[in-house]
Amino acid sequence: LSAFAWICCQRKTSKTQQSPPYKFVHMLKGVDIYPESLTRSKKTAAASSAHNPGGTTRPTMHLELEKRDLNGNFTTNSPDLELPFPHAGFTQPGVTEHREPTSPSSTTSSQAPTPMLEKAPAEERDGGLGTLHFSLEYQAEKKAFIVHIKEAQGLTPTDEHSLTSDPYIKLTLLPEKKHRVKTRVLRKTLSPAFDETFSFYGLSQARVAQLSLHFVVLSFDRFSRDEVIGESLVPLTGIDLSEGRILMSREIIKKDSKKTSGRGELLLSLCYQSTTNTLSVVVLKARHLTPKVEPFVKVNMFHGKKRICKKKTHVKKSSPNPVFNELFVFELPSEPELRDISVELLLMDSDPRSPCPVLGRLLLGTTSPGTLGEHWREICEHPRRQIAKWHAMSQD
Repeated sequence: LSAFAWICCQRKTSKTQQSPPYKFVHMLKGVDIYPESLTRSKKTAAASSAHNPGGTTRPTMHLELEKRDLNGNFTTNSPDLELPFPHAGFTQPGVTEHREPTSPSSTTSSQAPTPMLEKAPAEERDGGLGTLHFSLEYQAEKKAFIVHIKEAQGLTPTDEHSLTSDPYIKLTLLPEKKHRVKTRVLRKTLSPAFDETFSFYGLSQARVAQLSLHFVVLSFDRFSRDEVIGESLVPLTGIDLSEGRILMSREIIKKDSKKTSGRGELLLSLCYQSTTNTLSVVVLKARHLTPKVEPFVKVNMFHGKKRICKKKTHVKKSSPNPVFNELFVFELPSEPELRDISVELLLMDSDPRSPCPVLGRLLLGTTSPGTLGEHWREICEHPRRQIAKWHAMSQD
């Protein structure tokens, strides 16, 4: 026991006389990193002990750990640190690339133009808003007219922040307007690849030659009305579909929307509850009204030609774009469908000195033309679904 205790004391004494192992080596991209608790003199002494077999001292690079972020990257560049990049154009995450100024000749020869500078906007290039690529085919044995929407390129961005769009396409066969289809919505792209096929059955080849394809390119908006990017009208007269599939491309042009006659537009949301036999009408907002008006909306419900209920919104003071956001629920007669029901909306001016108190009128029902009739048919075909649309106010 005495001999063992003496040996332990000798080992402890020899360890206290040696220099502590100050060097802590962590290999990060071939760089030796020392603890931040060491002083500069100790770092220098530890670095001088590192040498190669040839006798020449290997230069050691010193980095301070407090300059590293949470990911282990260095926030400041050391003047004596040069890390090789794998290839030209490589950028380390979190580090901005800096380039030396070059002469104009070397710039044009070595640097490739960026995509934003390489292609001019579609409006400046061809006067259009993009290009639509699709194919047409007719199968005589099935009497089927097939339209394959492939893709669109060079669309105009509708989002000012991300400079992108959420495009989709509506297709209508004119002049009947009976066949209406639309593609799915593709997020955050200006060159959507839809790759969707639509088949229209029961059409003879002679009838197809009399039709026209109306493509409308829109951008989906979750909180407002979908924005129209453009349209393209393709008459099928003179197109021979007997030889098989035909590939076509058309420019997307600005939609020729008919302007209202100064009476503005009204945004409505309708919902038919078949279980409770009620109709909810939400008057959301109006726009493009005559300045200095005090508008309100009067809602009348008719059963045939008899008015069975009337309600109205609050008055908005001097607002050309008033926001109402008012809900009205109407109990319908005991009938299984909305065949004899119609809703009239009157946009009125509450100012008694106004020469024309009625600013505009809407009538939604089974016999209503245009978007009014389409809106009414949609709520009849899709009960318990809230459907909102803009409608242009008319005089009569």
